[in-house]
Amino acid sequence: MAHIALNSDEPGIRGLLRFRPETARPLNALAEVLLRGESTLSRGDRELIAAYVSSLNRCKFCYSSHAAFAAAQLAEGMELVEQVRADLDAAPVSPKLRALLGIAGAVQQGGQQVSDKDVAAARAEGATDVEIHDTVLIAAAFCMFNRYVDGLATFAPDDPEVYAMAAQRVITEGYGSTTPPVERPA
Repeated sequence: MAHIALNSDEPGIRGLLRFRPETARPLNALAEVLLRGESTLSRGDRELIAAYVSSLNRCKFCYSSHAAFAAAQLAEGMELVEQVRADLDAAPVSPKLRALLGIAGAVQQGGQQVSDKDVAAARAEGATDVEIHDTVLIAAAFCMFNRYVDGLATFAPDDPEVYAMAAQRVITEGYGSTTPPVERPA
């Protein structure tokens, strides 16, 4: 049961977006740019970063959602997502992505945990300044999203199919597809 009375039975952040459409717009716009906008990192890789941080934060709704979104866009699917979650060092990802996920994990611990060594390791594997920037911003944004969802005790379904269906909608329509209209009094 959520800590506040929501005007929707939708789970996780979707119910919160319905509750405050004014805040939904900028939050969805941020997710759209970070996870679906133009980038040298694939959409699947960026969703994997979001899922990884959500896993570290133990946010069931955000992890389940973004794990499904990543799996739907990565050739290796959910198996890879689960391998990264279980053991990043042993997961079969590129050295560059491993280094970027390491930076994301450091951000999850606290912004000041990102070290020169972390950044140098990512650069040594070919990460650009934009990729490093976007990784840090995705990780920071997902710390906020995770705390928003869990801080208001939203509902997270157990059925993986719920997340798989949402993944198809986000992949084809984008994050703006979940933005409810702002209702103005007449």
